[in-house]
Amino acid sequence: MIGLSRNLSTVAKHSYIRSLQTPATPNFIPFSQLQQQRKLLEWRLISILHDCTVFSQIKQVHGHIVSNGLSQCSYVLAKLIRMLTRIDVPMDSYPCLVFGQVNYPNPFLWTAMIRGYALQGPLSESINMYTRMRRDGVSPVSFTFSALFKACGAALNLDLGKQVHAQTILIGGFASDLYVGNTMLDMYVKCGLLGCGRKVFDEMSERDVISWTQLIVAYAKFGDMESASDLFDGFPLKDMVAWTAMVTGYAQNAKPKEALEYFQKMQDVGMETDEVTLVGVISACAQLGAVKYANWIRDIAERSGFGPSESVVVGSALIDMYSKCGSPDEAYKVFEGMKERNVFSYTSMIVGYAMHGRGPSALQLFHEMLKTEIRPNEVTFIGVLSACSHAGLVEQGRQLFARMEKFFCVAPSPDHYACMVDLLGRAGCLDEALELIETMPMEPHAGVWGALLGACRIHGNPGIAQIAANQLFELEPDGIGNYILLSNICASAGRWEEVSKLRKVIREKGSKKTPGCSWFEGKKGEIDEFFAGDTTHPRSSEITQALKQLLKRLRAHGYKPNLSSVPYDLSDDEKERILMGHSEKLALAYALLCTDAGDTIKIMKNLRICEDCHYVMCAASEVTGREIIIRDNMRFHHFHNGTCSCGNFW
Repeated sequence: MIGLSRNLSTVAKHSYIRSLQTPATPNFIPFSQLQQQRKLLEWRLISILHDCTVFSQIKQVHGHIVSNGLSQCSYVLAKLIRMLTRIDVPMDSYPCLVFGQVNYPNPFLWTAMIRGYALQGPLSESINMYTRMRRDGVSPVSFTFSALFKACGAALNLDLGKQVHAQTILIGGFASDLYVGNTMLDMYVKCGLLGCGRKVFDEMSERDVISWTQLIVAYAKFGDMESASDLFDGFPLKDMVAWTAMVTGYAQNAKPKEALEYFQKMQDVGMETDEVTLVGVISACAQLGAVKYANWIRDIAERSGFGPSESVVVGSALIDMYSKCGSPDEAYKVFEGMKERNVFSYTSMIVGYAMHGRGPSALQLFHEMLKTEIRPNEVTFIGVLSACSHAGLVEQGRQLFARMEKFFCVAPSPDHYACMVDLLGRAGCLDEALELIETMPMEPHAGVWGALLGACRIHGNPGIAQIAANQLFELEPDGIGNYILLSNICASAGRWEEVSKLRKVIREKGSKKTPGCSWFEGKKGEIDEFFAGDTTHPRSSEITQALKQLLKRLRAHGYKPNLSSVPYDLSDDEKERILMGHSEKLALAYALLCTDAGDTIKIMKNLRICEDCHYVMCAASEVTGREIIIRDNMRFHHFHNGTCSCGNFW
């Protein structure tokens, strides 16, 4: 007894001591009073078990259970097995020993075993326990089926899940149980049958917040935000979890405007905000690249007690957000203000510097991190290798790549190889880059070959370009950008027969190209969006006129449209018209109309900026005296006095 009281937690120890203080049992005591004392002892033991945290404590309590004549008490032993499961004691060891000593286990003890196998595996043992239970004539309880549904969902075993579903109907009464219905819905969703999950939801006689939220999250995961929105509108008691599901759902499905709208509505109804909600809306803001929203969200985070100094999770997300909004200096202020930093906060800042072409700053921060106890992870190395690539730090990149696995136990992935190919390609080491790809211990993905193809464009190597492109045509048969890039490389090399063949393929695949879209954030935070060839803007005629005037000034400084940026077989005049309608040019013309002289212009774009637009931005930064910042789907381009931070390699 002394050993037990020493090893149990304080609460459990006190509960046990109180049980010892029960008055001595007289010679005769009424049966009802004996039952009451037994029940009280059972509850005390269950309470003690709840506070056990290690195997030795549970074994001592088990000994006390046996010494008090409760070795056949299924209710207490069910709790014992659940606690053994919680601390990951293998089911086929001590739990099986306990269960095997009970002559007539009740449904809760059977369910404890079923649940244990469901959590630990294998699923087949969980099903076997259920089969034995039914064979012994023991009726299941709702927790029995919920445990089985959770196991089937975790194992993605739809066939077994359907059989368990059939059991709930055959036995009767369980299909309408709320807890069983929720776990059944979850099982179908995890197995990819959203329609069956919706049918379960529609047939539930009772629903709670879990029922509604599970289905909303499922629709968001499957990208069906329209159904998620309809379901959310019909939700009678919207809580923070449901609101968060909508915000994060839209953010994860690349619909940042809608995510921000729902977050605004969430604020309007006075709903609380937690870390998960904030990370979701911060992600949406990062996609949009809008500084006004960035500052608004940061203010809400700080007022909610989740500012950078309080939450390392939110702080890391804010660093990423400000970097993607074109404000790396503001991102560093957030980083500096964090009381606690981890690998994610360091990595976010390193990646932020990399995407803005600040290689030396990224390397300096990386080496500062190494002086702490924080170790870099896979993403950290992607960030620092990208920074070396954008800054042309070839030797530093080689050394880091060589040390990754040896000193930091980070095995290079295809993404790391893509960074190295990009680094070598930028430096013109195309043969070395190709050799690196050919010696990769895994199959290179499209990003690896794409980096090599991009390098061939800069250095004019149609031979290696053809090798890279052939691989890309297999990996991305519908990726029209690869055909366009190879066509431009061949055109520069005068290989017109190959250009003709490629342009024929491009014409056939042209309809599959994602339309270019750019957006610009005005002084008051308003966002204007432009698509390629767009004439629907209220100030469209002014924009067209301003763009014509700008291009006239650029021509006086030697600008000639790069017609190869239009891969179609059209007249030169038609190609010039298409180039003039590129979305980033329209956004630039509009920005020049509605901003003051000297203001920095920031434009976000969904696709890679073309060569012609890149040249226009360089020249425009010189003739207008403006700094122009463009974020495309690859990186940030800082145009200043006629040059770009990318060094014309992107």
